[in-house]
Amino acid sequence: MRTQQQNQGFTLIELMIVVAIIAILAAIAIPAYQDYLIRSQVSEGMTLMDGAKTALAEFYSNTGRMTASNGSVGLSSTITGSYVTSSGLNNANPGVIVAIYGNKANAAISGKYIALSPITAAGSISFVCTNKAGLGRMGKSPVASKYLPTSCRS
Repeated sequence: MRTQQQNQGFTLIELMIVVAIIAILAAIAIPAYQDYLIRSQVSEGMTLMDGAKTALAEFYSNTGRMTASNGSVGLSSTITGSYVTSSGLNNANPGVIVAIYGNKANAAISGKYIALSPITAAGSISFVCTNKAGLGRMGKSPVASKYLPTSCRS
């Protein structure tokens, strides 16, 4: 008696369906990953601003006023990182801390800024993210809200 031999493997149609599914998943995943990378670059600016927040809070505690100079609070005039070209107090707005992105930053945030404004109450100080109108005079625009940390999104 003769037995029929079964073919092993996938047909061309089955392989094409698998490739199509992988392509669809990649089309969704790659932009999401790019956003994730940009958000991680923005977080560097937030980290660099932490030192200025502490120094400004101490200055305010000692003097009862805000300042617009890194030197007044004991900070270096050049605070930079891999993705941040400058960070520190904004000379035009006392108390406002700004990080400006550049260097190796993604094009979506390069040349843009993120700012923290102080809020004082009963001798304490806290900071909130802001897009102060006066910062536009720097010729910069704020980082898009989808790239901001969760605490800064409006």
